[in-house]
Amino acid sequence: MNKILFILPAATLIAAVLLLQPSHAASPTGEDARADAHAALVARGDYIVNSFGCADCHTPKKFGPNGPELIRERAFSGHMETDVLPPAPALPPGPWIATVSGDMTAWSGPWGTSFTANLTPDPETGLGKWTEETFLSTVRSGRHMGRGREILPPMPIEQLNHMTDDDLRAIFAYLQSLPAVKNRVPAPLPPAGAR
Repeated sequence: MNKILFILPAATLIAAVLLLQPSHAASPTGEDARADAHAALVARGDYIVNSFGCADCHTPKKFGPNGPELIRERAFSGHMETDVLPPAPALPPGPWIATVSGDMTAWSGPWGTSFTANLTPDPETGLGKWTEETFLSTVRSGRHMGRGREILPPMPIEQLNHMTDDDLRAIFAYLQSLPAVKNRVPAPLPPAGAR
């Protein structure tokens, strides 16, 4: 009988020790850890993009009783290809330098007329075929895809250039996490009188 009483507390102690040991099954696998790191990167990009106000220009708007409202299902898809605008009005001489469409997706000034880009991961009309390195190269060079035409106003390329590569990677991860929206933004127009 004494042996049974001694074995029972010993078995209870061993069970308690085993329960307190860290479980290898509970620790994230390499794949889970990568997924967690990617989710954190996307969350950081969400924070940066939405703090910077990128949707103000890159998301088309509808006009409701409270003025312009973001069209959420078209978030970050840029100037709508169906929104054909007349030529930008000429500004009189003076301190004014630009005109802007009512939904802030088209801007005109001495550089010509620029239309905000589709930043969604649509492979045909957005950033779907871009790599992280293409995105970083575009921001660092100020040129489309890192080698094409200049990135035009009002894109704050100079401010983006002050960001770290890690922040730019977070922005790209967030943009790639958005629903893809097929929307072919018009090409920029040259300034009046330019060829």
